Amino acid sequence: QVQLVESGGGLVQPGGSLELSCAVSGSSVNNLHMSWYRQAPGNQRQLVATINADGSTDVWVDSKEGRFIMTRDISKNTVTLQMKTLKPEDTAVYTCNALRGLERYWGQGTQVTVSS
Repeated sequence: QVQLVESGGGLVQPGGSLELSCAVSGSSVNNLHMSWYRQAPGNQRQLVATINADGSTDVWVDSKEGRFIMTRDISKNTVTLQMKTLKPEDTAVYTCNALRGLERYWGQGTQVTVSS
């Protein structure tokens, strides 16, 4: 059983930065396909970024702007999502996800609110 615990959400002003962390237990992050999703009220869940087990990454939101960067720390067994130049439309619940074979695991989510 893989368990995921997110932290780092909160209130930030437009243009600010925030870093989310996901602590993983039950498996090593380098054996998992890790992702961050987000969901705003009334919207569908959106894939933000992924790190594959081999360490390769993909960003699915504003990839050309480079506002979202996903990394992993194998020694700490965590993944992080660095968010820069945040916009009000980035407001959402951000959730960590792990995929191991056909098994999918979700964290409880952390709220990010971008507002002045």
